[in-house]
Formats: sequence, C-alpha cells, structure tokens
Amino acid sequence: MFQESGDEIMVEMEEVADYHPRPLSSVLNELALRTEADKVTMRCIREALADRSLATFLILSGLLNLLPFPPPSTLILGIPIIVVALQMIAGRKTVWLPEFFLNLSMNEKAFAKFSTKIVPWLQKLERIVRPRFWPFPNAPVAERTVGIIGLVLGLFVFIPLPMTNWIPALAVAICGLALSERDGLWLTIGTVIGGAMVVGISSAYYFGALAVGGMIAG
Repeated sequence: MFQESGDEIMVEMEEVADYHPRPLSSVLNELALRTEADKVTMRCIREALADRSLATFLILSGLLNLLPFPPPSTLILGIPIIVVALQMIAGRKTVWLPEFFLNLSMNEKAFAKFSTKIVPWLQKLERIVRPRFWPFPNAPVAERTVGIIGLVLGLFVFIPLPMTNWIPALAVAICGLALSERDGLWLTIGTVIGGAMVVGISSAYYFGALAVGGMIAG
C-alpha cells in the first residue's frame, strides 16, 4: 500500500515538473489568428487562458493600479485584486466575471492590432520569467497560496492612504506573472517586495499613531 502511494506521489511530482504552460504571448497570437469568428470576446480570452486565467486577471488587476490615477481611485481599482484573490483561495478554476463583461468583444482586426502591440512586450518578459524552482506540488496549492498573498497585498492597495498602493500593486502583478509561468524565483521576489512594503507601511503608521497619541497625552 505504501509503495503504491509512493509511486502515485512520484508520478504526480513528475507531471508537475514536466508541466510547462504555453506563454501568454502564444495564447494572444493564436486568438489573433482565429478565422472562425468575426470577434474575440472576453469569454473567449478566459477560455483560451484555461487554468491560468486566475493568474492572468491578477496580473491585470495589479497593473491597473500602477496607472497614475488620483488616490481615491484605489477604492475602486483595488477591488478586482481582492475579488480575484478570494476566488483563488476558494479554489475556483476560472475567474467569475459578470455576464455583461464576458460578452464584451473586439473585432478580430482590432484584437490583432492590440496583440501586435502587446505581444512583443510579453515576449521580453517571458524571457525573464520562466518555469523554474516551483515549490508547489499542484496547481490548487499554488493558486491558494498566491491568492492569500494577493488578498493581503490587495487590502493595502485598497486602503486610500498615501504611498500604500503602488508597490503592493507591483508585487501583486509580479506574483501573478510568476504563478502564470510557474516561476518560483520571481514569486519569491514578488513576495519579498510585498512583504517588506506591508511591514514598512504597518510600522510607519503604528509608530506614527504612537507619536500622535503621545503628543495628545502630553
């Protein structure tokens, strides 16, 4: 019995080691070359990304918060990070999105033009981020772990306080990209960046509150 269990574990680990998801740039190229439809919907993109759609939407949610919007915008832009992270923790296979959002579409020419602009940048990133040093035995464990990291960082992005959203959002995007490509090195980098920022922000506001309290008491 123990021998059979050991063999099953070895087979599972070998399957994980051999798992190399298609680069995101390849997925976008394939969608851009579609000829059987005259449009590409968000539903098509989600289905094409298969098990990585959670990671991909985490990347997009993080990058969205790096755009130069006024500080109150984090109350809105931080929500997608939290929503996606909660779905990852819950073990969903694909991202839940409102029906109207899934039905949004671009015609194939417009999507091909979009892909032409974005794919070269993705390919450059994919040369840096690649499958290596992946510590998780299977996808559910990896997604739940990154989901917890994303949730913590997402809460700091959501808080409308000065200097609290940009670096956590960057860390979220890095962790999402690492999950997408199964890169343990960049997952560590993203976690360290996010963790350091969380500790720094928490410490600054904690000691700041103590100082203000001391001034009031004095």
